[in-house]
Amino acid sequence: GILYNEFIDKEDEVMTGLIDRVDHRFVHIQLGRTDAVLSESERMPNEVYRPNDRIKVYVNKVEQTTKGPQIFVSRTHPNLLKRLFEKEVPEIFDGTVEVMSVAREAGERSKISVHAQNPDVDAVGSCVGARGARVEAIVNELSGEKIDIVLWNEDPRVFVKNALSPSQVVEVIVDEDNQSTMVIVPDNQLSLAIGKRGQNARLAAKLTGWKIDIKSESDAREEGVIE
Repeated sequence: GILYNEFIDKEDEVMTGLIDRVDHRFVHIQLGRTDAVLSESERMPNEVYRPNDRIKVYVNKVEQTTKGPQIFVSRTHPNLLKRLFEKEVPEIFDGTVEVMSVAREAGERSKISVHAQNPDVDAVGSCVGARGARVEAIVNELSGEKIDIVLWNEDPRVFVKNALSPSQVVEVIVDEDNQSTMVIVPDNQLSLAIGKRGQNARLAAKLTGWKIDIKSESDAREEGVIE
């Protein structure tokens, strides 16, 4: 009953809890009057969970059991990042700035794309905050996970280019039929654009929803892709 109803409304929310104990299956976290569980697959690879630590968790699902509600929480869910931005950035909370997409490799790196209807609003700047304070608060909450904040654009040429930040991009060639792009980057930016173990390109593709194939400028010239 009552507890279940209290927590079913908390699905898809972020809550702060206290780590109670860690056993071979779960990290047990006290959320108010009840216990939530963080399973292995929902933990961040760069975190150690210690009893009495305070921790913010994303409520994945609430199940009714004979012993009362079972609450499953996550530290890896992309929506954890989204909710933390909502809490930290008043412009997102009030709808002035909209989060368009999130791509996350928890504990390592994330990209989030944002958009403001009003052209006078600096969507990325709002998320970064003065001297980076807002994004830094979220990075700290996520144990140092790197976060790229990207300006959304409905034109895939612009969006894909933005998404590959911090790498520079010479040109984005779009193949609408296959929802794919070929991205030409300066030779000295190739490894930055791809990222270590392909992470930057992979996150950019997930963020934009477009396949991304990256070529260096000299290769693209040699193959006649560009003049």
